Amino acid sequence: MNDTTQRILTAANQIILGKDHQIRLALACILARGHLLIEDLPGMGKTTLSHVMAQVLGLEFRRVQFTSDLLPADILGVSVYDRNEAAFKFHPGPVFTNVLLADEVNRATPKTQSALLEVMEERQATIDGETRTLPEPFFVIATQNPVNHIGTFPLPESQLDRFLMRIELGYPDMRSERNLLMSRGGREHFGELQSVIDASILLKLQEAVHGIHVSEPLLDYLQALLDYTRKSPRYINGLSPRAGLALKQCAQAWALMEGRDYAMPEDIQAVLPGVAGHRLHSTSPNDSNRNAATDLLQSVAVS
Repeated sequence: MNDTTQRILTAANQIILGKDHQIRLALACILARGHLLIEDLPGMGKTTLSHVMAQVLGLEFRRVQFTSDLLPADILGVSVYDRNEAAFKFHPGPVFTNVLLADEVNRATPKTQSALLEVMEERQATIDGETRTLPEPFFVIATQNPVNHIGTFPLPESQLDRFLMRIELGYPDMRSERNLLMSRGGREHFGELQSVIDASILLKLQEAVHGIHVSEPLLDYLQALLDYTRKSPRYINGLSPRAGLALKQCAQAWALMEGRDYAMPEDIQAVLPGVAGHRLHSTSPNDSNRNAATDLLQSVAVS
């Protein structure tokens, strides 16, 4: 399994330069059967990362550009009357795929954003009173610009919580940016990118994540982290049980990528900023969510 994940990471790093840690977090999120939110400034490679992950994993990929006039039916699909058959025929929307890229998700209205809630949680869509199951595997990769940008609608807490992980790409380092400037950008090599695995192998990898051993002392450490957020005055709200499960699953995925069949505290520490950053809110108005997650790791010792 470790060889497979390393080949995936190597292939992705050929296109996304200088972002090995972010790519590892994205893969951990997918292996843990979660949805990924990428938040950063325009032009940082958010959409390219989404394309690359779908390509190397050999999955069907569809992209929806979220705008203020986008309707829920544009995502889920719509029933159209067929005169030849004298009946309504359902035309599935782009959500019926393996990887749905919700590009600039916070530019759509709350009504359209809410259309993703059921598909992200239940892997199904209820349209015209009929429930339709989505393909397996299925996950959403959403990108969003910072909420202070003009024309954005902040995602509600209930929808943010559906994302297993949120990451930021940030500016590239000098060497990576020089390589980027000397070429025409990473996308010039996109046509050369080959699939490393396919959907069936990804499902096996996701199943293997559940088999990663989590010891009782590690669960004690995980619960200590959760308990600290609920009792500390530094946070507005503590982490939920869903967040605890997310931390455990992502730590197991990280351990799998490290070639181990057991999880360690280092695995939890590696994924915690991505898992907890969008769920933790500091009581200090000058403190960012990223700082809140870092403070949590520094405040709770490994027992």
